[in-house]
Amino acid sequence: MDLNAALRHIPDFPKAGIDFIDITTVLKDKDLFRETIDQMAELVRDVEYDLIIGSESRGFILGAPLAYATGTGFAPVRKKGKLPYRTVSATYSLEYGSDTLEMHIDAVQAGQKVLVVDDLLATGGTALANCQMVEALGGEVAKVLFFIELTELGGREKLSRYPIESLVKI
Repeated sequence: MDLNAALRHIPDFPKAGIDFIDITTVLKDKDLFRETIDQMAELVRDVEYDLIIGSESRGFILGAPLAYATGTGFAPVRKKGKLPYRTVSATYSLEYGSDTLEMHIDAVQAGQKVLVVDDLLATGGTALANCQMVEALGGEVAKVLFFIELTELGGREKLSRYPIESLVKI
């Protein structure tokens, strides 16, 4: 299945100059969605990890079913002020602004190996914030896994100290 061909490009969203990659075209198709999760699971088949984390919202959409498929737990990363318990936070830059992410302080245990999952690697800011929170809680980033990588935006370089996999490169 050609996952790249199934993606929808929306120019100038959320602002002029951004080419938004819409994954809902893949998610709504049961076969494409299953193939995406299966292929992502295959990319980390030989990686040792105890937990998957993913950022809202598309990191939830891919990370939770991947955790189910691989028999691993899942911990959500949310935007500031959305989690009910005490949190650790990291502020990050992305291609159209900045934001702060938070994770519960008990989401990652010291020494746990964590797989960071998200839909898109663009500039790398969101993923780096996730990795920083994992490490702040004493965890180890086992790998960072993306559905899509926008190769021209240099996110891989920002994450160069972590092993990275991406399913689709654009």
